[in-house]
Amino acid sequence: MRLAPRTLLLALLAALVLVAAGCGREADDSNGGNGDGTANAANNAEEELSGRVQADGSSTVGPLTSAAAELYREVQPGVNVTVGISGTGGGFERFCRGETDISNASRPIDEEEVALCEEAGIEFTELQVAIDALTVVVNQENDWAECMTVDQLNAIWNPDSEIANWSEVPDADFPDVAMSLAGPGTDSGTFDYFTDEVNGEEGASRTDYTPSEDDNVIVQAVSGDPGGLGYFGFTYYEENEDTLKAVEIDGGDGCVAPSAEAARAGEYSPLSRPLFIYVKNEALERPEVESFVGFFLDEIDTIAEAALFIPPSDEQKEDALATFEAAAGTR
Repeated sequence: MRLAPRTLLLALLAALVLVAAGCGREADDSNGGNGDGTANAANNAEEELSGRVQADGSSTVGPLTSAAAELYREVQPGVNVTVGISGTGGGFERFCRGETDISNASRPIDEEEVALCEEAGIEFTELQVAIDALTVVVNQENDWAECMTVDQLNAIWNPDSEIANWSEVPDADFPDVAMSLAGPGTDSGTFDYFTDEVNGEEGASRTDYTPSEDDNVIVQAVSGDPGGLGYFGFTYYEENEDTLKAVEIDGGDGCVAPSAEAARAGEYSPLSRPLFIYVKNEALERPEVESFVGFFLDEIDTIAEAALFIPPSDEQKEDALATFEAAAGTR
């Protein structure tokens, strides 16, 4: 859903990673590791790995892990990384049955899922790999919807909504302008996230809007209509902020504009959230799994930007690397 228009970008990024890997190998020959003294097996020319790494779970995190897998294949072509999409809950079910090495998750594991893993003897490590943030956008001619509450978004987008004019939005003094809606299709993780947070149930949405898995279609629909309203990922808004306006969101603590900084700080609520991978500790004993996860974390900025997510902060990245190294015990 996110990566389809960006195959060329990923190819170029893969080439950059290859160059970086070559430079890293030269540095390893002289320094025994990268700049901070750790060794990354994925970039070690003397160790060609093989095997399979199995990941499953969130439809939101899936494209991120797929981007990591595509770039990793350029440096370790003998390792086959498979990425399934069975949802966060379905992914944890498989993970706690011991069927996968990595579980992609758009939320932290819950108590029932922890209990399932404990019952099966599955020990795991949680790693934050990115931040997802959604942006509500309007036409540039819209000079009235500077900030909207979650309740107002719910009134517009819930399955029973019949709002067709901006003047019908509750608790707002908006003008008499016909409203047109555009947003992600039902197969999109962005759709799932928005409907869950705004309408209280994943997949619950009015259907009389322009749906598309191609974010550019949403951009065109909103930018082409003064009454247009839509939503998609924050980083795609950044690519199109010259043609659209972002709406500030009031999640209960006042209006907050979408930004990477606000999302990382947890201030842009509820339309931002951390994204995770959960790694089975036993799987980290296999060099191909350790190598892939290490590569994922080492190249997270490149991977997150390729998949149109917000990379973690420097502190969050350091915490994830330290947690991984403690679990792996060999880096």
